[in-house]
Amino acid sequence: MAIDIKKLLQSVVSHGASDLHLVSRSEPQIRIDGMLKPVNLPKLTGEDIEEMTYALLTEKQKKMFEENLELDFSLMLPHVGRFRANYYRTLGEIAAAFRIIPTVIPSLDEYKSPPIYKELIKREKGLILVTGPTGSGKSTTLASMLNEINMTENKHIVTIEDPVEFIHENKKCVFSHRETGSDTKSFATALKYAMRQDPDIIFIGEMRDKETIEAALTAAETGHLVFGTLHTNSAPGTINRIIDVFAGDEQAQIRTMISTSLVAVISQVLIPKIGGGRVAVPEIMITNHAIANLIREDKVHQLYSQMQLGQGQTGMQTQTQVLIKLRSNGIISKEKALQYSNKPDELKNNINFK
Repeated sequence: MAIDIKKLLQSVVSHGASDLHLVSRSEPQIRIDGMLKPVNLPKLTGEDIEEMTYALLTEKQKKMFEENLELDFSLMLPHVGRFRANYYRTLGEIAAAFRIIPTVIPSLDEYKSPPIYKELIKREKGLILVTGPTGSGKSTTLASMLNEINMTENKHIVTIEDPVEFIHENKKCVFSHRETGSDTKSFATALKYAMRQDPDIIFIGEMRDKETIEAALTAAETGHLVFGTLHTNSAPGTINRIIDVFAGDEQAQIRTMISTSLVAVISQVLIPKIGGGRVAVPEIMITNHAIANLIREDKVHQLYSQMQLGQGQTGMQTQTQVLIKLRSNGIISKEKALQYSNKPDELKNNINFK
């Protein structure tokens, strides 16, 4: 007999988990502080999961899933919480992943964000990217930034997501939340028509293709503040990822567009803390004259060394520096620092890393 999915999701929230996984031949699994843990329930069959998960779908969503074999959607359960869901198939059977979305958006101060974030969101135009692997807190960081703007500025903010995650209450700002598939056909289409919607700020849930990236750069160049995400692990790696999306004869123009429109790249990861919980580790690159020149001249490999200079004035920081600070303050273990580091050899060889 299938488990009541709503009661299971309520249990996930009460355990402080971030995700729930339902896969055939396994008991339900929840992710706490980045680690998967089985729930004390019987192993599920494909029929169990289908009965559980279909109870949450509309007829239209069922049809979409059966036609495409994939389905992304957001879900609000009263008195339980808000979730991002993905349904898929594995060995012919349905499986599902649920991500818990906090209904209360933390402020930048509550999130203990670097002070430079409050400076970045005051920009009138340009592109701010928050990158990192799945589950690295990108959405929460961006939601906190938009929430800060919502409390301090009078702006029209258009968000384009698949699906919509955080829903912002209109405070000083007006939010137009747009979900691909139900409110618009695609990210690129929504960006094209966003220019007619008088936005001050545009948030793109994922810059996943050439059309979307090009439209985002154009919007940033033409006087809008654009926020976006990419699945990249470092600030310099983000620049390479964007450039590599384009054909060779287009790359010089794209490098020029990036050099003039990019405001900042924040590449972050969440690392388990000693004693439980996780801490965000952000690498921050701010575009100044030197950074812009290196991007334009195709010298991305030199960005990292430039990020290490004059940090008191620029607000930049490398991941290695943040890891050393967290380790010296006893917040993370040496093993976790090395495990999550993009440059473990640099970290090990640093005299301040103990």
